[in-house]
Amino acid sequence: MMMMMMMMMRLWVRWILCRVVSAPGKVLITGAYLVLERPNAGLVLSTSARFYAIVRPIHSDVAPDSWSWSWADVKVLSPQMFTETTYKLSLRDSHLRKVAGDGSSVFVEQALQLAVAAAKARLQHATSDAQDLLRKLVLQGLEITILGSNNFYSFRKQIEASGLPIMTSSLASIPSFSPITSNSGSIQPGDHAIALPEVAKTGLGSSAAMTTAVVAGILQYLGGVKLAVHGESKEEETELELVHMVSQAAHCAAQGKVGSGFDVSSAVFGSQRYVRFSPSVLLSAQAGGRLVTPLELVKQVLTADWDAERLPYALPPGLVLMVGEPGFGGSHTPSMVGAVQAWRKADPVTANPVWVALAEANQGVERGLLHLMECAESRHAYNTVLEGCCTSSSDKWKYLFGDTPERLEIVEALLETRQAFINVRSLLRHVGEAANVPIEPPSQTALLDATMDMSGVLLAGVPGAGGFDAVFAVVLGNTVREQVDAEWSRRGVLSLSVQEDPQGVSLELCDPRIDRSSS
Repeated sequence: MMMMMMMMMRLWVRWILCRVVSAPGKVLITGAYLVLERPNAGLVLSTSARFYAIVRPIHSDVAPDSWSWSWADVKVLSPQMFTETTYKLSLRDSHLRKVAGDGSSVFVEQALQLAVAAAKARLQHATSDAQDLLRKLVLQGLEITILGSNNFYSFRKQIEASGLPIMTSSLASIPSFSPITSNSGSIQPGDHAIALPEVAKTGLGSSAAMTTAVVAGILQYLGGVKLAVHGESKEEETELELVHMVSQAAHCAAQGKVGSGFDVSSAVFGSQRYVRFSPSVLLSAQAGGRLVTPLELVKQVLTADWDAERLPYALPPGLVLMVGEPGFGGSHTPSMVGAVQAWRKADPVTANPVWVALAEANQGVERGLLHLMECAESRHAYNTVLEGCCTSSSDKWKYLFGDTPERLEIVEALLETRQAFINVRSLLRHVGEAANVPIEPPSQTALLDATMDMSGVLLAGVPGAGGFDAVFAVVLGNTVREQVDAEWSRRGVLSLSVQEDPQGVSLELCDPRIDRSSS
C-alpha cells in the first residue's frame, strides 16, 4: 500500500511539473522569394495547425550527490514516429550527447540545448533560489514529448484506403496525432520530376513550428519565460523576443544556413507583416553551431542587433483562409530557392525589373487588405457586400453591390486586392519559367484559376516558394469554404481542416491528446 502511494505521488509530482506549449504553422500569402532580402516584406498568416511540446521531469527528485554531476538525463518522445531517443546534457555548456535511440532530429537537438543555455543565461543574474531551482529542474532530467497536428502531414493514403471522399470531413475522422507516413522516390506530375521529402508534408512549416514549441516549452518549464495561455491575453513582448531569438538560432543551426526566418517569426508572434533580420546576426549559427558551444552561441545571439520588422496582422473580418493538399507529397523548397537565386545572379538585366514589379504587386495586395480592414468598420454595409459577393462571380461584384458610395468602396477594395494578387501569380509564373522551377506548375494553375472563378473566392494561390505541396485560398465566409472544399475534392485536392489563428506560441492548459479539436 505504501509503495502504491509513493508511486502515485511521483506521478502526481511529474504531472504538476508538466508544461505544455504550442506553436502554429504558417501560410505565406505574399512575399515569396522576395522576403529573403531586406526591405521586402511578406504577409504571413499563422494557422490553427499547431506543434506541441510537453515537458516534464524524468526523475521525481534528485540524488543527494547531484552536486557532483556533470551530465543530466534527457528523453525525447515522438509518438507519431514511434521513436524514443535518450541523451546526456552537459551541465557546463548545455551540449547534448546522444545515448540511445534512432529518432533523433537535428531541429529538436538544437532547440533543446540552446533553450537550456538560454534559460541559464536569462537567470544568471537572478536570485540564488531561482538559480538553484533551475539546476534542480535540469538534474531531474527533461522528458519532452513532441506532437504535431494532423494538418502538417499527408493522410491521403489512409483516407483513400478507407474509401472516404477526399474532403475535410474525412480528414477530421482520423484520430488526432496519428502516425506519420513517409514518402519514397519521386513523382513526375506534368513536365516536372520532383524529389519528395522524407515525410509527406503539407507545407505548413512543421520544422519551424516544432523548433519553436520545443524552445518555448523548455524555457517555460525552466522559468526562462512566462507565456500567455492560448486564447487569452498576450504575453509581454520581451518574453516572446527571447523565444524568437533562440528559435531562430536553433532553426538556423539545424539547417546549416540562414533562411528568411518568417516561418519561425510567425510561429512565435502569430500573423504578421514581416521584414527579415540581417543574416549577420546568425553567422555563428550558420555553421550548425559547431564553432561554439550552445552557451556561447546563445550569448552571441542574445546580444546581437536584431533588426527584423513585424507588424501584427490578421485577415479582415469575414475572410476565411483555406489550405489544400494536391496529393503530390511536397516540394523541396531549398532547391527551388537556389534555382531562382542562380537565375537572378546569371541574368540580372531580366530579373531585376521582374523583382521590382513583384514587390509592387505584393504591396498592392497589402494595401487592398488594409483597405478592407478599414471598410469593415462600417459593419452593416461591409457584411451586406460580403454576403452578396458570396453568390456572384467577381466580374459582377461592382455592378450588383456598388449602388452606394459606401458599398462601392468595399467592392473596389475587394477587386483591387484580387487584381494585385493576380499580378503576383503572373509574375511568379514568369520567375518559375525563367529559373526552370515549378513555382506554379500548369496543374496548379488550372486548379487555382478554377478556384478563383468560383463565386465568393477572393484569392487562390501557391503559398511561399510554391511547387506541389499546397495551395491556399481566401474566401468570403464559411459557406463558400464548403463549396470550395467540394470543388477541390472533385479535383482530387484535400482541403485541410485549418483556419487562421493569429496567436503565436502559447501556453496550453492540458495535454492536447485529451482534446479532440486540437488537430
